[in-house]
Amino acid sequence: MRWLLMTRISDSQWKNGSNSVTHSKLQQPNRQLFHGDIHEEDESEINELLKESFQQWLDETQHAHSPLLHYSLELCRADGQPLLITGQVSPAETHSAIEIPITSRSDDTQLLGLLRLNKQDTSEELIALLHAAALHIKQIFYHRYDMDQVAQLLMHHQRRTRDENNRDILFLVAKRLHDQNDVSSVLQVLLEDFAHLYPHAEFQLYLSQDHVNVDPRVKPLLLRHAMEDMNAKAFLTGQPNQMEDEQGKIKLAVPMCGKQAVYGVLSIGMQSERWDESELDELIMLADTAGSAFENAKLFEQSNLLISELQLINELTKRLNQSLRLSEVFEFAVSELLSIFKGDYCNILQLNNDDKFQVVASNLPHEANESYSTRYGFCGMVYSTKEPLIIADYWSTRIVDSKLMDATGSRSLIAAPLMAGQDVVGVIMVSHQNANYFSYENYKLLQVLSTHIGLAISNASLHAEVRRMVITDNLTGLYARHYLNENIQSKQRKDPCGSLVLVDIDHFKKVNDTYGHLHGDSILVTVSEVIRACIRDSDIAARWGGEELAVYLPKIRTAQAYRIAERIRSMVELHTTPVVTVSCGLSEWTFEDEKISVESLFNKADMALYEAKKKGRNCIVIG
Repeated sequence: MRWLLMTRISDSQWKNGSNSVTHSKLQQPNRQLFHGDIHEEDESEINELLKESFQQWLDETQHAHSPLLHYSLELCRADGQPLLITGQVSPAETHSAIEIPITSRSDDTQLLGLLRLNKQDTSEELIALLHAAALHIKQIFYHRYDMDQVAQLLMHHQRRTRDENNRDILFLVAKRLHDQNDVSSVLQVLLEDFAHLYPHAEFQLYLSQDHVNVDPRVKPLLLRHAMEDMNAKAFLTGQPNQMEDEQGKIKLAVPMCGKQAVYGVLSIGMQSERWDESELDELIMLADTAGSAFENAKLFEQSNLLISELQLINELTKRLNQSLRLSEVFEFAVSELLSIFKGDYCNILQLNNDDKFQVVASNLPHEANESYSTRYGFCGMVYSTKEPLIIADYWSTRIVDSKLMDATGSRSLIAAPLMAGQDVVGVIMVSHQNANYFSYENYKLLQVLSTHIGLAISNASLHAEVRRMVITDNLTGLYARHYLNENIQSKQRKDPCGSLVLVDIDHFKKVNDTYGHLHGDSILVTVSEVIRACIRDSDIAARWGGEELAVYLPKIRTAQAYRIAERIRSMVELHTTPVVTVSCGLSEWTFEDEKISVESLFNKADMALYEAKKKGRNCIVIG
C-alpha cells in the first residue's frame, strides 16, 4: 500500500521563515471594506467563491507566465476534497504534495480551503510562489465576497427605497380611492392608478355584483367551474392565486376584499421576467384598499338610496292619504309607480266579489276592467305565494302565460301583493320592454311601497264603506233621506228641471199585523228592488221614512215622470207576495219657478200623495 506524503506549511510557519521580504510584499491590505466574515456553515457559498477566485487567479497568472503553471495545482475544500485541478500530474508526483491553507481573514484557524502543489521536490522559491498564490486567491475570494455583500446591500437598499416609494404611491392611491363616494368613481380611480403603477401588465377587474360600467376591463365574475377558474377560486377562498402558463407568462388573481365580503378579483398577467415576488404584497394591499373603498362607496350609495326611499315612501304615503276616493288612489298609485320605476306599463288588480282579479287601474286602456282567475299568470303566482316576484326576461323563461307581457311586448316584470291582514286582496304589476331592466333594489322597494299602497286602498275602501253605510238605508239598500236632500239641492243649482216621485205602500200596517214585521220588511225590500229596476243609474232612490220611498229624476218633466211612476206601480203589484199596491205623488221644478227648494218640492209631492190616498190608493196624482 502506497502512502501519499503531504507537507502542509501554515501561514505562521511561513511568517517565521527566511523569505520575509517576499511575504511582506504579499501581505493583505490593512483596510477592509467589511469587518464581517463568511461562516463555516456557508460551505456551498465558500466552495463556489473559491472556484471563481481560483479561476480568476489562473486567468491573471497566465499573463504573468508563473512557474506554478508548469505543475499540477489543485484547489481543495477544507476537508481536502478537490474542487478544481489544473496541469498534468505525473505518477511520480502523486506520492507527495505541498498544501497551503486558505484561511479566513478574521480567524487563521478557520480553514476555507487548500491550494495543493503536486511536486516531489520543491524549492523555497516555488513554495513562496505557492504561498503568494494562496494569498492572492484569498484576496480575490474576499474581494468577491465583499462585492457580493455590497451588491446585496445595494439590492436591499434599492428594494427598501422602492418599497418606501411604493408605500408613498400606495398611500396616495388609497387616499384617492377613499376620496370617492360612488362606486363608479372608485373603479375608475383603481383602473387608472393600476395602469400607471403597472404599465407592462394586462389586467381586468371581475366584479361579483351587478354594476353597469362602460370600461371594457370591468367584467362580471362567473362562478361556473369555480375550482378550475383561478379568478373564481380566489373569490371563493379570499386568497390570491398565482400560476405560470406554457408561454412563461405569470397570471395572478388577487381578491378585492372589504371588511364584510369579497367584492371582486383583480386578474393580472405579465411576462415572467418583469415579475418580482415581492410585488405580491403590494398587489394584495392595493386590492384590499380598493375593496375597502368599494365597500364604503357601496354603503354610502345604499345609505343615500335608503334615505331617498324613505323620503319617497313618506311623500307617497302622505299624498295617498290625502284622498279617500278609491278611484283617485288607484290612478295616483299607477302614475307614481311608473314615475318611480321608470316602467312602461303598470296594472293594479283587486280581488272582486267573484274571487277574480279585476284591473282597477292601468295605463293600458284595453286592460280596464279586465278580470282574471286567481290561478292565472303572474297575478296567480303572487296570490298563491303571497310573495313579490321579479322576472328578468319573460321571453327566455316564460314560466307562465301573461296577457299583460304578451300584449305589451314586455320582458321585465316586478310584482307585489296588496295585503289585508293575512289575505291577498290585490296585485301590483310593473313591466318594461327591456330585459333585465329592474334591479333587486326595485324589487325590494316595490315590496315596501305595496304595503303603503295597500293601506291607502284599505283606508279608502273602509271610508267608502262607512260612507255607504251612512248614506244608505240598511234594510232596503236605497239611499238615506239626507243624501237625497243634499243631491236634490245640488242638482237644483245646475240642472234646468227635475221631478220627484213619492211612493207609499198601501195598507202596510195591515201587512205587518197579518204577516208579521219580517214579512213586512221583505215587502219593503221587494218594492225597493222594483224601483231600482225601473229607474236610470243617474236617478236617486231613497227611503223617505217607514213605508214611504222617494225617487228623484234629474232633468225629467212631469209627463215622463208619470210614466216611470206608472211602471213602478204596475211592477210592484206583479212582483209582491202577498200582493200589495202603492200610491204615488208627483211634483216637479223648473228654473222658471219663483221659489226653488227641496222643501217646496217635497211638499207638493206629499200633497199629491195625500190626494192619491183619498182617491182610493193604487194610483198616481200629480201635484
